[in-house]
Amino acid sequence: MKKVEAIIRAERLDEVKNTLAAEGFLGLTVYEVKGRGRQKGIALQWRGVKEYRVDLLPKIKLEVVVEDKDVERVVNILREKAYTGKVGDGKIFILPVDEVIRIRTGETGKDAI
Repeated sequence: MKKVEAIIRAERLDEVKNTLAAEGFLGLTVYEVKGRGRQKGIALQWRGVKEYRVDLLPKIKLEVVVEDKDVERVVNILREKAYTGKVGDGKIFILPVDEVIRIRTGETGKDAI
């Protein structure tokens, strides 16, 4: 099993979430986070006069745990639906998951996903 983590733009969340659900990936966890990457934030103006820098931008982090065979499908959905073509579209991380246990039933492995 793998955990696919993605940092994406907030405005892309609904399309990503709906497409994942339509493809059968119902379980996911979503966090509101702040961060920066190569874009190093943005410059804004306050009342049209004073410019200030915002270097931690709001993003969405989502996590999906899937079987190894489904990783490519999930990554393709994320790449397609989170894409805007602009700096700051985000990143995808893939991590190994040793075990999953459903607390309520005690199911383990893929049955617990």
